[in-house]
Amino acid sequence: MRYLTARKRAEGNGASGTGTAHHWYMQVSAVALAFMVPTLLYILGSAIGGSHEEVLATFARPFPALLTGMTLFVAVLHFNKGAQMMIEDYARGSMRRALIMLVIGLSYATIATGLFALAKIAL
Repeated sequence: MRYLTARKRAEGNGASGTGTAHHWYMQVSAVALAFMVPTLLYILGSAIGGSHEEVLATFARPFPALLTGMTLFVAVLHFNKGAQMMIEDYARGSMRRALIMLVIGLSYATIATGLFALAKIAL
């Protein structure tokens, strides 16, 4: 015999079974990106037009390097969650699982490649 009512079991879960965690993650990462992307664009814009050594010197400083790494990480994970949500809405069956695995793999490969390239430039 169940002691929880149907309402108590459903409360906070939403349609996907994860509650509002996904929504809040997307909201927080969107706000973070709203501050990080313009700052990164300013740094990139000031580096454009400089010599190769000047660009390397720009990204060898801690703030531009950390901001670039954080922006890359947060933006790709934001893409990952959004694409996964879109796939869950429109794909079914084994194609759904395959596409989700592809998007997750692509996202982490992009993060790893970007951070490796940033480390090669910054160090």
